[in-house]
Amino acid sequence: MTERAPVGVFDSGLGGLTVVRSLLDLVPDEPVLYFGDSGRFPYGPKPRDEVLKYAIEIGDLLVDQGAWLVVVACNSAAAAALDTLASRLTVPVVGVIEPGLRAALRVSESRRIGIIGTVGTIASGAYQRVAARLDPTLELVCAACPGFVEFVEAGDVDSDQVHILAERLLAPVRAKDVDTLVLGCTHYPLLARTIGDVMGRDVVLVSSADETAFTVREMLSRGPDAAGPPARPRFVTSGDPAQFRRLGARFLGPEVQAVEAWSWS
Repeated sequence: MTERAPVGVFDSGLGGLTVVRSLLDLVPDEPVLYFGDSGRFPYGPKPRDEVLKYAIEIGDLLVDQGAWLVVVACNSAAAAALDTLASRLTVPVVGVIEPGLRAALRVSESRRIGIIGTVGTIASGAYQRVAARLDPTLELVCAACPGFVEFVEAGDVDSDQVHILAERLLAPVRAKDVDTLVLGCTHYPLLARTIGDVMGRDVVLVSSADETAFTVREMLSRGPDAAGPPARPRFVTSGDPAQFRRLGARFLGPEVQAVEAWSWS
């Protein structure tokens, strides 16, 4: 029997593993091919055109590797490249911005929702555009959080330094009395304990990971034939495979075993 076509997932580094975790929990028999572009991390501060170039390269790679669906598990890449990838690739493309905002809409009572993300994501206006389409009455409070992703990629999610940074960056959002906070970067759920401590118990934290996994499950009926043996998740990185494996196993679980190296040169 031939191997089943995988769901291709990519991120600038480790953050997209939060989406992979949700996929493995929700559709455990679905094979996953994950690409972490750690060698060109971070995406957030980079110009939009550069992020677009990276996203196209990775999207093409995942399709070449047999992916029947591509999940852009990086908010910065989704903000810069989702529409381009959807028109360019020969397979369906799913992003993380709209699923996360839909989830927030379901739980917010005040309709005042906070959005935190990288500099690139917040500056793109992507969340504002989606919100205007989903519910024009929404009040969004957006804040960039430079430094969060770098701490996660270094494996530091709960130090005093992270907490101090979170208090400073989240202060403008707290001041607006939001009742829901969208973690608008797939790295941020790994900081959920620290972010939750700073925001307080009355604010609901929303990750796009679970909602994105639900979207993928809905699309499975349109995917390839499910026949074929189940496959272990496959992990590829343009960074250091040993570092990726060590932190990936910590953040995702024992599913992160072998990690393949990829070079863009």
